[in-house]
Amino acid sequence: MATKVAKTRVKREKGWLYYLDKRGNVSRARMARGGGKPARGRPQEVAKAGVKREDGWLYFIDKQGDVSRTRMARRGGRGRGPARRRASKRRTARRTPRSARRASAPIRSACSRPVRRAAPRTRGTRSSVPPGRGRSR
Repeated sequence: MATKVAKTRVKREKGWLYYLDKRGNVSRARMARGGGKPARGRPQEVAKAGVKREDGWLYFIDKQGDVSRTRMARRGGRGRGPARRRASKRRTARRTPRSARRASAPIRSACSRPVRRAAPRTRGTRSSVPPGRGRSR
């Protein structure tokens, strides 16, 4: 729910964007795609409100033309302590090189015969680049 901070009663005109500037006053700027005329000129100060901003609040010009504020929507809800970090992507374990794997001693089972290893997996032979289009120019 929004609460009114300052009563300015700004009358809006078509093709203008109304906002609260850095000094806390109501200003307007030409919209890029509104009103038919191209955007030009500097923003104009419409009303002096002198609003002091606080962290965690979103300030806006409401339908009546007054300055209002509402709590900013934050991830995880309001007042639940410090924000949690996102879980980092898990890295896969590094594999030993093929030459080192082949050089290792064969695995023996209980019957002392060498155990056959599965053939090493190979990636597909198709290239991800379509034929006729090289990776470098």
